Formats: sequence, structure tokens, C-alpha cells
Amino acid sequence: MATLRPGDRGSGVAEVRTILVGMGLLAAPDAASTAAGRHAQVNDDVFDAACERAVLAFQQQRGLMADGIVGRSTYAALREASYRLGSRVLTYRLSAPMTGDDVATLQGRLQNLGYYHGLVDGIFDNDTHQAVCLYQAEYGLTSDGICGPATLLSLNRLGSRVSGGSPHAIREEEHVRRSGPQLTGKRILIDPYGDAVDETERAILWDLAARLEGRMSAAGMMTSLSHDRSASPSDEEKARVANVIDADLMIALRLGHYPNERANGAATFYFGNHHGSYSTIGRHLAGYIQREVVARTPLLDCRAHERTWNLLRLTKMPTVILEAGYSTNPEDARLLSTAEYRDTIAEAILVAVKRLYLQGQNDRPTGTYTFADLLAAEQLPY
Repeated sequence: MATLRPGDRGSGVAEVRTILVGMGLLAAPDAASTAAGRHAQVNDDVFDAACERAVLAFQQQRGLMADGIVGRSTYAALREASYRLGSRVLTYRLSAPMTGDDVATLQGRLQNLGYYHGLVDGIFDNDTHQAVCLYQAEYGLTSDGICGPATLLSLNRLGSRVSGGSPHAIREEEHVRRSGPQLTGKRILIDPYGDAVDETERAILWDLAARLEGRMSAAGMMTSLSHDRSASPSDEEKARVANVIDADLMIALRLGHYPNERANGAATFYFGNHHGSYSTIGRHLAGYIQREVVARTPLLDCRAHERTWNLLRLTKMPTVILEAGYSTNPEDARLLSTAEYRDTIAEAILVAVKRLYLQGQNDRPTGTYTFADLLAAEQLPY
């Protein structure tokens, strides 16, 4: 689908408006006419100011880049938002899994009943399929993993039950606890760059990745890069690589961009959505990285945020994206160009990962834990 902007019109805009009306973010044409005291028909295929405001509200609600433009990511999210549980039959497709709010609702229902233990991410994957099969088997339904009318009717009859917390969060935290505080043997996937706009940015992020990889290797960690320097894989392809190698963590390195050069600072991102589902360990690690980077550099603290970006959503392990400054800000760009700054960022990330696995034991104040301290701690018996 072509990108839709304010001023555009056509069937694509009409589809977007219909979805936004269904979500209550945009007034229906007849309601808008009545409110304005007019009887003339309102065009429902025009990307007007009201539509732009609704798109911005939707993007903010869904953790997307809020620019008021319907590009590929926003359109995909709008399509997912248009599905309600029961509006279509849900089934597992290996090559192209079904996605949507209806899938997320199903996952939430099954999680509350104790059958689904993953993230409520709106992706009908194999875990969701197995959860449906188990539910069907225990409630006397055909155990085919297809959520059709009979399964939906059964779920609706059961209603809601009180949940004792997110099973996925419990499993994530228990995995970190059992893996122990030492970094040796832990598998980390590093993604050097995403939407770097030029070769200068790519070189900076690749160098930062190399410095981080070197420090992690020295600490005994098993590190990999998501791709080689000549490739530009999609986020979906990077997520597949991470899942295949079964990494413990994935850390993506990015630079911020903004038309106004005054925008500056560092920010981190982890998976979280409007359904209330998020990666607990991702949130912890994002917070640790953010605090370490801000404590060791003059960068503005732009905080840690939940996002539904595909790299965060499709990876099976906790994933964090670090924006280590704005390439469009003169001062941030000056810092990024120095090897000393990149060393500092690499050390901050490594220390943050160590803090994650220490879980508050033998911890030190933020910004004071050095690479030498960390290497010495790796030799200690726990």
C-alpha cells in the first residue's frame, strides 16, 4: 500500500477512516455533519485534519512513530486493530502467521485460563496454536487448534477469570534467576544499525557494536552480530536469526533523527503494548542501560519506552533498542564521532547486562561499575 498523507484521498483513505471510526478515534461522517449543523454529505475518502489527528492518536496509543502519516507499519497496525474476536476464524499458518487484536484477545483469554504462557502480542504462532489445542481437548472440543464458532462459544460461556499474574513474566524472571549472575556462556545478539541514513552513521554504529562485542567476549559471553556489514536485512529477518540461535538477549544499536536539530539525548525501547503485555526482563534491561548511559555521558535522559516495533515484537527473547544520541544534533554527533564516547557506551551496556543478571546482589551505584570491576567479579564464586 502507498503511504497516505494529509491531503490524499481515495479508497485507501476511506479504509483507514473506517477503521478509525470503528475504534472511536474519528467521528462517523453523519455524526460529523450533525455536529456541524450541516446536511451536506461529508467526504469519507479525504485525509483531512480530523483524520490526521485520529492517526496521531492511534499511533501514540499503539507505540508507533507519531507522525500522522499512514506508512507500512501504521497501516499494518490499523488492519490488526480492525479485527475483533469472532470476526474471522483463527488458525495457525506457519509461513505467514495471522496477526490482530482478535488474536491478542484470544491469547489473553487463554492466559487467564492457564493455557497460554507467552506474550500477548497478537501473533497466532505455534505457542498460541498449542494453547488452543490444549483448551479444546480439555473442554470436549475437536482439538484442531482452530478458533472457530464452537471454540469461541465455549470461551464466551466460561467468561473471565482472575489471573494471578503474567506467566510469561514469571518465566522470563525465572530464566534469568536460574542462569546465574555470571556472564560466561550467555548468548547475546547485537544488531549494529537499523535505519541509518548514511555510511557515516553505519560506520559509527558498526564500530560501537564491535567495541561492545569485544568487551562481552572478554567477559566470556557468546556474541553474534545480526548480519554482516554488507547486508541490510529487515527487522523480521533479524528476529528470525535471533530466534534460530536462541539468544538470551538481543541488543540493537540505533541513532535518533529529527528535522529540528535541537532534539537530543539517549533513549531505550522494549516490547510493550496497549493490551498491558510487556517483556518484564526487556523493561528491566532497558532501564539499566538507560541509567548507565545517562550517568556516564552528558546525554539528555529521554527515558525508556514501550514499543510494538517488529524487532521487539517478533523476537522470542528480551530485546532492547538503544538510541545512543541524535545524529541530527551537533553536540550528540560530535560525541558519537569520538572513540572514547563509543567506548563509554559499550561499557555502559555491558555493565547494564551484568546488573540484570546480578538481580541486586553485590551491586554498586549507577555509573561507578567499571569494566575492570566486572572482569574481576566474573572470577568470583557465587
